[in-house]
Amino acid sequence: MTTAPTPHKPPALADTPATASPAASPAASHAPSLTAASRCLTVVADQTPDSPAPADCNSSSPSTDVPGEASRPRKAAGAKAGADIRGEVLLTLAQLRLATPSQLKALLLPHQQGTEHVRRALRNLLDESPALVGRTHRAQQSYWYCTPAGLAEAAASGALAPTTGRTTGKRAASKTGLREHGLALVDTVIAFHQAEAADRADWQVEVAHPTPAGSLVPDGVVLLADGSSAFVEIDRTMSYARPVAKLERYDAYRNAPPSGRGNATRAPRSHWQETYAGPALERPFPPLLFVFAPAPRRAAPGTREGAFHNRARYVGGVNYQITVATTTLPLLTRHGADRPVWRVVGRGEARYALAALPKAR
Repeated sequence: MTTAPTPHKPPALADTPATASPAASPAASHAPSLTAASRCLTVVADQTPDSPAPADCNSSSPSTDVPGEASRPRKAAGAKAGADIRGEVLLTLAQLRLATPSQLKALLLPHQQGTEHVRRALRNLLDESPALVGRTHRAQQSYWYCTPAGLAEAAASGALAPTTGRTTGKRAASKTGLREHGLALVDTVIAFHQAEAADRADWQVEVAHPTPAGSLVPDGVVLLADGSSAFVEIDRTMSYARPVAKLERYDAYRNAPPSGRGNATRAPRSHWQETYAGPALERPFPPLLFVFAPAPRRAAPGTREGAFHNRARYVGGVNYQITVATTTLPLLTRHGADRPVWRVVGRGEARYALAALPKAR
């Protein structure tokens, strides 16, 4: 990506650290073009939506817990599982790089009982020539990602912000550490989406931000429901020193010199101001949210979180002009991103709701 995005919209995703700045995105929505949508998002369903499934099977038949409401949910679910779900699956994989069928169901069909509709959509995409998605099997689990053809199809739909250097999630899906890190990020997206703290479509992954010391590449940038943005970092196996080093890189980005030329009516603004502060500079520097996820042969997430706070405090984390908040993935998924699960560096052990985080100075 070669141009800075407008305020109110996080920069576009890239699956590997890029060398360009985030791309411009003048529209707040992800509406696809009509021509591309007819190719990518309109699909012949590969199942009969209204045919009932046995009650004891692992299907995605809608729940009928509410008396008198059986026909309406079934009709809605059938329509969703037909032409719409295939395109949404493809776009989600292009956006987040990889996911399991269960994660895709949680994002796209949260009220369904099983993953069958998602799995059928994935098989439909896999059966294209060339295949639009690929998969890796490990320990009786399948991990799905876009192929180059799938990325091209998703980009052609107009529903993704344009970017350069977009790559598939094949490498991430095939390597254990990268795969588990990517899945933890998807679980974080799910937690925000389910809490209505941020829509699933308003995440961008690994976008380069310029600093004097080189590119800063957050794991994720999210546009929150209130219109502000946040940086998100996932920690699974990093040493304690590396998250602290990340703080220094964010501080460098915060204090990077202006990137614009300005004009007669306003002074030049820095990259973060052009990207995140809004037209009137009414928003502070986005908060930095660390999510500590479980990992084999590593200390528990809560233990790593506490150690991070101790080190961040002693190396000057409280003096940075940014808000740094942490949580663990178990807390986040159990209680929700909008609940008091966030611990702020320099504020003791108290937990804050997302909306109650202190603003950056």
